[in-house]
Amino acid sequence: MKIRDIFSLAYRTVRGNKLRTGITVAIIAFGIMALVGIITAIEAMNNSLRESFATMGANAFSIRFKERRIRFGNGDEVKKTDKRKKEKKSRSGQIITYQQARLFKREFDYPAKVSVGLNGGRNYTVFFENAKTNPTVAMNGGDENYLALNGYEIEYGRNFNKLDVESGRNVCIIGSDVAKKFFSNRKERAIDKVIRVGTNKYRIIGVAKEKGSSAMMRADNVVFTTYTNVRRLYSSNNQSFNIAIMVDDIKQMDDAIGEAEAAFRPIRGLGVKDDSNFYIDKSDSIAETFIKLLSTITIAASVIGFITLIGAAIGLMNIMLVAVSERTKEVGLVKALGGKKNAIRIQFLFESIIISLMGALIGIFLGVLVGNLVGQLMDTPFFIPWKVIFLGITICSFVGLLAGIYPALKASRLDPIVALRYE
Repeated sequence: MKIRDIFSLAYRTVRGNKLRTGITVAIIAFGIMALVGIITAIEAMNNSLRESFATMGANAFSIRFKERRIRFGNGDEVKKTDKRKKEKKSRSGQIITYQQARLFKREFDYPAKVSVGLNGGRNYTVFFENAKTNPTVAMNGGDENYLALNGYEIEYGRNFNKLDVESGRNVCIIGSDVAKKFFSNRKERAIDKVIRVGTNKYRIIGVAKEKGSSAMMRADNVVFTTYTNVRRLYSSNNQSFNIAIMVDDIKQMDDAIGEAEAAFRPIRGLGVKDDSNFYIDKSDSIAETFIKLLSTITIAASVIGFITLIGAAIGLMNIMLVAVSERTKEVGLVKALGGKKNAIRIQFLFESIIISLMGALIGIFLGVLVGNLVGQLMDTPFFIPWKVIFLGITICSFVGLLAGIYPALKASRLDPIVALRYE
């Protein structure tokens, strides 16, 4: 028999046993659905995290203060005043103050852009004439370099200048979502208009280009003003300033980090023997922390999915063995008519692989659907994990092959005389 004829016969046999095939396909499909669905959701979140935190680029880093912690007997840590000598000496827990941030920017002698920023909050309502936004708009303060170091560009209007920063006057640059809310697609009309953020009025001097949103960050639902303005109107006494540095070439990163640490230690009042009471983070370090956590979840989910597939393989093998017993007379007749052992083996292997692939296709479809539904709940973009799909098809083919080998060998070794007499 030709391979095509054997495949056709195997397919007709699979189609003829609808109940048995359906149960086996369902077992495999649910295993693949769990595997593909979880990985799809996690990959979508991974991509969203990278988009959310990759705002400054690979050639940027930031300086943040080191929070003070003490350890209790049960291992928990909380932010509190620590009286230990070492902590006192290193002055751990001190925020980056307004004076320290400005002094660093002035004294950092390295060919790089330095930005000072201050967060003003994330739940503001913005008003313009008779319209208003939802109370979800972020208020961020920065200087003339802040937008560039956070991945924004000016679409209309201008950036902050030194006069804006020094005076702290009420001028702002609005994000694309805020501009669309008030001015639809004619965002250029926003320039020189006056909006109200909470109780404070601002004159719009610029509109930022659309950056896109993700699960972790509404990058365009924002209003920017100067950090001096945020300090005057929104900040609390214990709020730390943000310092970001961007070099022209990624090869300069290590040198720039060393220079930044050397420049900031005296500003923080640290001696030669004191430990640094601040951290230097690359722009993607926070994202990488979350992504490592998601990778651990992916491994755990994959193990669960593979265990399910092992169960499906055992079930498939059991059903194929039952099929051999049910079709003993058929096999005996085929062999009596001159059918070869190889053709019988291939037919049973084809049946096993067809059932596995049917389960794989249904499971992959359901897995991608479920994974993206979960992703939609977190506002992640639609994602198709092509590598996982290819892996799922390969695994199911392998499972079908392994599950069908023993039943196929058993069928091909049947004695035709004994098989014909089988009841």
